[in-house]
Amino acid sequence: MSAQHEPDAWRDKFPILADTTYLVNHSLGAMPVTVYEKLHDYAEQWATRGVRAWSEGWWSSPVDVGNVVGRIMNAPKDSVVMHQNVSVMESIIASGLDFSGRRNKVVYTDQNFPTVMYVWEGCRKRGARIDCVASEGGRGVPTEKLLEAIDEETLVVPISHVCFRNSFKQDAAAICARAREVGALVILDTYQSLGTVPVDVQALGVDMVCGGSVKWLCGGPGAGYLYVRPDLLSTFEPGITGWAAHADPFAFELGEQRLAKGPERMLHGSPAVPSLLAATCGYEIILEVGVDVIRDYSIQLTEGLRKGMLGRGFEVPSDPDPDHRGGTLTIALTEEEDGNAFVAALAERSIMVDHRPDAGIRVSPHFYTRAEELDEFADAMVELREKKSWLDFVGSSRY
Repeated sequence: MSAQHEPDAWRDKFPILADTTYLVNHSLGAMPVTVYEKLHDYAEQWATRGVRAWSEGWWSSPVDVGNVVGRIMNAPKDSVVMHQNVSVMESIIASGLDFSGRRNKVVYTDQNFPTVMYVWEGCRKRGARIDCVASEGGRGVPTEKLLEAIDEETLVVPISHVCFRNSFKQDAAAICARAREVGALVILDTYQSLGTVPVDVQALGVDMVCGGSVKWLCGGPGAGYLYVRPDLLSTFEPGITGWAAHADPFAFELGEQRLAKGPERMLHGSPAVPSLLAATCGYEIILEVGVDVIRDYSIQLTEGLRKGMLGRGFEVPSDPDPDHRGGTLTIALTEEEDGNAFVAALAERSIMVDHRPDAGIRVSPHFYTRAEELDEFADAMVELREKKSWLDFVGSSRY
């Protein structure tokens, strides 16, 4: 399938590709050109319909948009709602958990994105015991080591599907199976996988999935998605809540919260409508291309780049097995070399990548990337190293 994929068939849908080699999709996916129209329609609706717009799609947008992104992960209808970001969503989930009993352990790894760690560390005050499983060699946590940490005292396992530093892909199926054995919940963060790695929430039997649209989904900021297993959804009671989660929000009842029976029960306040509407532009393209096609093409590109960088004398810390990594490849630098200076020097050449400490230069092609663009990146890296021209950019902005 990857041999049949034609990136040029999609490039005119993303304005930045006209003059930029865009290899930073793990950070911010390219904007679809249809966002202009979508946001214009939103503004026109606001301008002409005024307050009536709330009942014409604005109020229902967290569930309506959730149903679109839900198709990418094979979620049942009305099991996904939209939020601003992962910090909010994981805080809402944590607020509905009881840490007062013997089952009060939270298990995750040191490869989780820090915002997730901060949320769960904050639960220590409520009795949570945190078991942060250490990675080995900075690459990832061996599956068996993680599974051993998930025991009968584990309440929840908030885990990254693909780790942000090195693109290591966790064995989500094994983690979910182990959690089911001991009665623990799994929250799978698919921020770095959905849109480039196939995710099927029903096949996994995962309890909850969260992530954002900023990266591989090309949906922009402010559009986080939260899936909750339907049978769990009907009984889960978050402590962090708001009027959008009420069974009858426009009754303006006083006193105790009366939660909605449907997916709205996982909401809180008023939705960020324009961000949610804009995000659908990316979802629709991902659905049109197909995640299986995207994954095949991604492996083709990243494998070619990995071999090319090794042949040019660079170290590649990413797992050599494409089945164990997401869509990003990390390129190591020497202790002398300044990662941010490399990023700035590449940006000067209109090549967009980024750098993370203890990882290296992160490179992430997508379905619209040409193979020759990766050759251009590789040659530029050789030039920067050999001529030490990155020194001219020390102290520069990364972009």
